[in-house]
Amino acid sequence: MAELWWRRLGTVDYLPVWHAMQAYTDRRDERSPDEIWFLQHPPVFTQGQAGRAEHLLATGDIPVVQVDRGGQVTYHGPGQLVGYLLVDLRRLGIGVRDLVRGIERAIVALLAQYELPARPRPDAPGVYLASGAKIAQLGLRVRRGCTFHGLSLNINMDLEPFHRINPCGLPGLEVARLCDSVSPLPAWDVLEQQLIVSLCAELGYTDGVARTLHALPDELL
Repeated sequence: MAELWWRRLGTVDYLPVWHAMQAYTDRRDERSPDEIWFLQHPPVFTQGQAGRAEHLLATGDIPVVQVDRGGQVTYHGPGQLVGYLLVDLRRLGIGVRDLVRGIERAIVALLAQYELPARPRPDAPGVYLASGAKIAQLGLRVRRGCTFHGLSLNINMDLEPFHRINPCGLPGLEVARLCDSVSPLPAWDVLEQQLIVSLCAELGYTDGVARTLHALPDELL
């Protein structure tokens, strides 16, 4: 299997990262490594290709970006762990549904380390607590057999902006965050490390992460 690169990018504006994902996917070939990018975004709503205007209730001063992933509207902001998966599905030998299920299982496994029961839903991608509240969001795009976009896990973010939308197109959906169920909250780098290990296990990267990087290459920016 080709190597996996893990980028820990800190807090980065949404648009340049989205364009970098597109650029990497367009330029990659069969020798290009798969990459997973972990980061946080300043406040932004993103509206998927199937997004409907009626799910934007009162967005106020937070920008709305129309994007090329699947799904409806969601919110990104500080305190949310975002993971973008740039994966060659053909090389992994899986389909996009397998990838979605693998991501969901990886998040469930991470939460189980903190004795927090969670599960996916067959009718709505993501991860949900026993109460029904959604703690992690998923949205992907596939181009030429390769994926970009990915997951977001609510850690200690302000949840108020979710009340300005119908999250994921589901009116009245309750949204949860890890800090309300786990105390003391683990350090951010610990959560990142645990999630990358869980993703590698679920997606079959048996050799683990070959390289850990802390920036995007200039040619993608």
